[in-house]
Amino acid sequence: MFKHHYAAFRHPKHWQLGSYWMLLAGLGFAVMGACVKAGAARFTASELVFYRSAFGLLMIAAIVCWHGKPLKTPLLAMQMRRAAVGFTALLLFFYAIAHLPLATAITLNYTSPMFLALLSPWLLKAERPLSRQQRWRLNLCVIGGFAGVCLLLQPAFNSNQLLAGGVGLLSGIGAAFAYVHVKQLGIEGEPDWRTVFYFTLVCTIASGGWMLIDHMTVLRWQDLPLLCGLGLSATFSQLALTRAYRTGNTLTVASLAYSTVVFATLIGVIIWGETLSTHEIAGMLLIVAFGILSSRSAR
Repeated sequence: MFKHHYAAFRHPKHWQLGSYWMLLAGLGFAVMGACVKAGAARFTASELVFYRSAFGLLMIAAIVCWHGKPLKTPLLAMQMRRAAVGFTALLLFFYAIAHLPLATAITLNYTSPMFLALLSPWLLKAERPLSRQQRWRLNLCVIGGFAGVCLLLQPAFNSNQLLAGGVGLLSGIGAAFAYVHVKQLGIEGEPDWRTVFYFTLVCTIASGGWMLIDHMTVLRWQDLPLLCGLGLSATFSQLALTRAYRTGNTLTVASLAYSTVVFATLIGVIIWGETLSTHEIAGMLLIVAFGILSSRSAR
């Protein structure tokens, strides 16, 4: 069975599809970010994480019941590790957001593709081997894309923010480990929906407990469209991201993860009328250019 799945990964079209899925995930995460920004004035971070996760859990559970798909998995321990690492990275990211400028927190979280590039040669040995030239090119694309993120977001850092900065960096490392688990689960043949199901299950339980301790806002009918949009975009993004790492080259997908920042910036321009400076436009062009280069380099 493993050989069958691994043979499928070797087909060039599968690797190319991984890039397209990551771009769709990037767009979905940007829409989710817009929903979070719109809901932040009324809901706390714990509530937003809970509604984002609970909606996805209910939606996938309904699909599973409707089609009679099995939730039992021989890789339960790996699924739990992926969910626990992913949720921990999310908590660290929210802590960084609360104690750092938003642009700085996002930039530190987006170090995950670089850590993923460092970890993949040792933790993803079952992946299709790359030539030395391909690996160097893809590593360059990951670093170049991060330079574009820094140019676009212009992070600021003070000496009294060392702890929060370290936590933000840990969120990037945690996200990288979570993506490694996603890739490993894909190589082992786990379907995308099952991986997202266990992730949303753990996040719903953990964030639900957090919300009860922290704060719980009384829901109104007017809140439902926003929360549904948050849940839909988050669930779609998780499914697309899981499929991207399952079917695509890890470093290519990692470099295309920066597309979320570009999509989010464009949504800010369209919805909130934000303006772009010269360095922000240059940062976006860098991200796009290295994203295209990474897709070509992995062929």
